[in-house]
Amino acid sequence: MSEKIDIGADILALAAELLDACRERGDLIATAESCTAGLVAATLTAIPGASDVFERGFVTYSNAAKSEMLGVPYWLIERHGAVSEDVARAMAGGALTHSQASLAVSVTGIAGPDGGTPEKPVGLVYFAAGRRDGPIRDEKMEFGDLGRDEIRRLSVERALKLLRSVV
Repeated sequence: MSEKIDIGADILALAAELLDACRERGDLIATAESCTAGLVAATLTAIPGASDVFERGFVTYSNAAKSEMLGVPYWLIERHGAVSEDVARAMAGGALTHSQASLAVSVTGIAGPDGGTPEKPVGLVYFAAGRRDGPIRDEKMEFGDLGRDEIRRLSVERALKLLRSVV
């Protein structure tokens, strides 16, 4: 069984900086998470006062949840797989569509220890972030098989950095 993930002071500081930047601009944040299962939202809301910036989080662990909650087309998941650039982009777009947020970030990947394939190994994670009515940026990370907790922790950090880049 996994221990409690220690996000770390550096990632909490990054979250606080992101919240401050959003607060200055009047932005609201939504998250759409699969392999991180709400850790990005939990990290943001660990910062006191986050409620004036954090609008909502979607934990869409299953393919059905991605479609039902975010509007990700089933055919997109079937064609590219849930762990793909296309699905990450659709998740971020769906978070914006289904919220009042002006910014959204999504995470979908394979944290392990199972579920990896030669084409999509454990540690492969896709991210997307964007601003309402703006372009969506995406990023692919191949963290390697570092263990489930470390992949998830690094994914939170990467998601926050990508979101910060679109503020």
